[in-house]
Amino acid sequence: MNKRTYTLATALVTALALGATGCADGKKSDGTRDRGKNPATSNNGAVVGGTPQKGGTLTVLSNQDFTHLDPARNWVMGDMDFGTRLLYRTLLTYKAEPGAKGGELTTDLAEDLGVSSNGAKTWTFKLKPGLKYEDGTPITAQDVKYNVERSFSPDLPGGPDYAARYLVGAEGYKGPAQGKHLDSVRTPDDRTIVFELRKPFAEFPYATVLPTFSPVPKSQDKGPQYDNRPFSSGPYKIETYARDKQIVLVRNTHWSASTDTVRKAYPDRIVVTMGLKANQIDDRLIASAGPDASSVAWASLRPESTPKVLTKPDVRARLLAESTSCTEMVQMHTGRAPFDDVKVRQAVQYALDREALVTATGGPALNDPATALMPGALFGGKQPDTLKIPLTGDVEKAKQLLKEAGKAGGISTSVTVSTGDKAVGEAIQQSLGRAGIKVTIETVDPSAFYDTIGDTKNRTDLAYTGWCPDFPSGSTFLPFVFDGRYIKEKGNSGNHSLFRDDATMKRMDEIAAMTDAQQANKAWQELDAQILAKAPTAPALIERKPLLLGTNVAGAYGHTSFGGQIDYATIGLKDPAKSTR
Repeated sequence: MNKRTYTLATALVTALALGATGCADGKKSDGTRDRGKNPATSNNGAVVGGTPQKGGTLTVLSNQDFTHLDPARNWVMGDMDFGTRLLYRTLLTYKAEPGAKGGELTTDLAEDLGVSSNGAKTWTFKLKPGLKYEDGTPITAQDVKYNVERSFSPDLPGGPDYAARYLVGAEGYKGPAQGKHLDSVRTPDDRTIVFELRKPFAEFPYATVLPTFSPVPKSQDKGPQYDNRPFSSGPYKIETYARDKQIVLVRNTHWSASTDTVRKAYPDRIVVTMGLKANQIDDRLIASAGPDASSVAWASLRPESTPKVLTKPDVRARLLAESTSCTEMVQMHTGRAPFDDVKVRQAVQYALDREALVTATGGPALNDPATALMPGALFGGKQPDTLKIPLTGDVEKAKQLLKEAGKAGGISTSVTVSTGDKAVGEAIQQSLGRAGIKVTIETVDPSAFYDTIGDTKNRTDLAYTGWCPDFPSGSTFLPFVFDGRYIKEKGNSGNHSLFRDDATMKRMDEIAAMTDAQQANKAWQELDAQILAKAPTAPALIERKPLLLGTNVAGAYGHTSFGGQIDYATIGLKDPAKSTR
């Protein structure tokens, strides 16, 4: 899924390296950085603050609005966590546990993890009895079918496209307008839904964790306006939503904990205050005074705030820094000159200074340079390094590649970054400039970032973004980032390099048809290196998600399957009475 550009604005490597290494300059004798023990990750795999008490108001301090809350369009890590843990339920979901167990499936709307037949091309789910919306009306299988169908609507771009990739008859389908429906999604009765796939997909239950597979009643659908007021099937409903300012959630009294083993719904109210400056959020949570003691951060801790956190044990004890399991990349528009030339793209790979990017995004305590496309979790724990490019780049090699491409005088181009990634843009600009690649930086508000780079005709040549596997399989990474058959003119998601390569797509189909999981995993790893050699992107970083908590917050941890974002299914307050606003 799309990774919100969580990265940070400036660098304080010295501060971030506190306690990380015994070397004064943070480097080993061979000149590479000694990352040592990460001082920011002592809380990883643990629940911070103990068990919450029921009640009170949890406040989320944010620098931005959501990209989308409409479940047909929600495919950004943090937004998906917020939507599926609080507002709407899906057929299946992830367990509400820290660490590796957070990647395990469990039931949600469905009674079990699905029943397959026809060689894993047919999947049947039975809904639990007694499920209700916020107005008390029953949730039906037809409502899940309807949201799957509306995810195909051209006026609802940007959402997960597993349905488009796998359902029979999906080609050319444009949604349920004018009464058109997918025959490959059947609802024999109100509690049964059957999916007919065009090819075997043993991992299909994992796909049903995505918001596409949540219910939307047709009577509540308002097209693009549904983004402003999704109808709740979860423990909370929207009381008010002022875009870019504030959203207030209150209890959905028709949600029943007896049907939901995942969501604990501790707070009475959840308030997201938007439009704050990131350093303002950090300072408020470090001080943790008044209502801020009952608050959490949406955006990552800024580097300039780290000395105030890592040097104070009582504050550091309130810091989460789970791995995002996402790879950030410089994606190049391969369908447009000069980046339609592989040598130009390879020049970018060789010119990119990943150590400078590490610095620009918070230093070695909070991230690592990427050496492959897929994250280390899909390689058994560590990314391989097949290109063997020095972390600081190889400027002479980059210049040579540009000369071979007939661009000895250099090129001019532009990169789009989120406003929070301005320092990243500057690091890209400076490192590519060494090789004669002149880069202009265009910044976009985070809430509009994916819509901007998803407009394939009007976007810049370069875009700094990332991708996170929806579950631990190469099938959820490489096909979504590099399969040219699913590129859209608007709302394009994942394949921001617009990479169309017949050999790559053929190999993807061959791997997807493999029934041996180990064989498929090895094949995805091999394909990773093959795509990397064709240079549609330049891998940059694997980041963590540093989030600070108020002193009155309990039940908090970074969820591994939601990019390290706080799991809103279990968070609450130590003393609800202290959260009065």
